[in-house]
Amino acid sequence: MRLIRDATTILDGIDWRVRPGERWVMLGPNGSGKTSLCQIISFYLHPSGGSVSVLGGQLGRVDVRALRLRIGLTSPALAAMMQPRLTAEQIVVAGKHAALAHWWHTYDETDWMQARRSLERVGCLDHAGQRFGTLSSGERQRVLLARALMRDVGLLVLDEPTAGLDLTGREQLIQTLAGLARDQTAPALVVVTHHVDEIPPGFTHALLLASGRIAAAGPIDQVLTNNRLSACFGLALEVEHRHGRWRAWATGVADPL
Repeated sequence: MRLIRDATTILDGIDWRVRPGERWVMLGPNGSGKTSLCQIISFYLHPSGGSVSVLGGQLGRVDVRALRLRIGLTSPALAAMMQPRLTAEQIVVAGKHAALAHWWHTYDETDWMQARRSLERVGCLDHAGQRFGTLSSGERQRVLLARALMRDVGLLVLDEPTAGLDLTGREQLIQTLAGLARDQTAPALVVVTHHVDEIPPGFTHALLLASGRIAAAGPIDQVLTNNRLSACFGLALEVEHRHGRWRAWATGVADPL
């Protein structure tokens, strides 16, 4: 699969499969194509060539509006579209129809109960009645995660969910995602981040993107090696996995890919 915009190749040679129950982290430098790939696999962007199939539906041969309801997506762009005066509970319940607000659909008590269960699942039930605009950045991200879990989704795509969070917000969100990783009933997960120390415990696979191409993909302990991560980021790195968490630090300049 490839993506070309204004004569610029953004993605090329992408061959990637996410299976049920897998927990993937996507890493790569700025401009490597991570967000574009997320938009493609969530059916908000069409590639320039190749085919894309998600949850049994092929892009171009399926009603994307129906299939999007089976894909949970959070992103900085989506967070910016949320109306700050809505409560956390209202934001979440609107996720049943992938809507930005709850006014345009009718919800029964079962839906509101599901919204509260989703908030409880991410540790935000106490904020159900609080306006979205008054929540901390970390709480907003967890509310958006609850919104994505409002539906019975088969794939959950989180594009840079920890961006802009302080240490407390980041760690609370990582703990929430680690809980989802352990949950056998949770959908397949894809989380985009720039930092290996933000990879939640329990994640099983990693994809490295560099210059729009896959530098490495597979079981996380086989991908997050010194050599592969160094080549991906163009910087000599040492990688360590301890107590369920990853970290990396620079030791020099790496050879380019």
